[in-house]
Amino acid sequence: MPLLLPTAYLPPISYMAGCTTAEEVMIEIWETYPKQTVRNHCDIYGPNGRQRLTIPVSKPDGNRTMTKDVRINDALPWQSIHWRSFEAAYNKSPFFLYYQDYLIPFYERKFSYLLDFNLGLLDVLFQALRINRQVILTGHYEKHPPDITDRRDYPDTYHPESGIRYPVSGIRQPETNIPPCQGVVSASLRHRVTRIAHPEYHQVFGDRFGFLHDLSIVDLLFNTGPETIEYLSMQ
Repeated sequence: MPLLLPTAYLPPISYMAGCTTAEEVMIEIWETYPKQTVRNHCDIYGPNGRQRLTIPVSKPDGNRTMTKDVRINDALPWQSIHWRSFEAAYNKSPFFLYYQDYLIPFYERKFSYLLDFNLGLLDVLFQALRINRQVILTGHYEKHPPDITDRRDYPDTYHPESGIRYPVSGIRQPETNIPPCQGVVSASLRHRVTRIAHPEYHQVFGDRFGFLHDLSIVDLLFNTGPETIEYLSMQ
């Protein structure tokens, strides 16, 4: 059954753990965009402890802007700032050099839409972790999501190889050969990603500040490498 989630920038571990158990991952894109959430920020373990990295955004329709329409604001060099932060935090982690090539392209090219950037990162994270999951975009907003038994209610499927833009108005019919979604929504975490305590693993600066729970998935990936998927499956 699908799991309904918000889009997220390098999602927290609990978010990715949900993705490993769900049959399909459904991303809410028609909501009114809320501020100060996982949609445009992530937490890493920096030299001074928990460090928040935020993607600056602009909302063309003000407070009524939907998530699918939120644009990235490149007035500041946030991409280089974030990448330098990753290097300072994880250059000495066991698997940073191995996995950095998955992420570097997202900090070298410009993206117009936050949704494009996040979904692209989610796709490469799935590749790195060998998670085979279909990512579906909601076709409209439902305050109380119904059982999804008719795939026509949610026709927008993310297919990174197609080069198709996500819907900016109206509902786009799918242009892929991906089979329709079956079943019901098993859970909805689009408004709040539930953060839970996880078993401890080695963290680069753990001897300074102790273990920090539920950081961005990159913290787990750079520190545990191939064991990441096993860790996520325990949640």
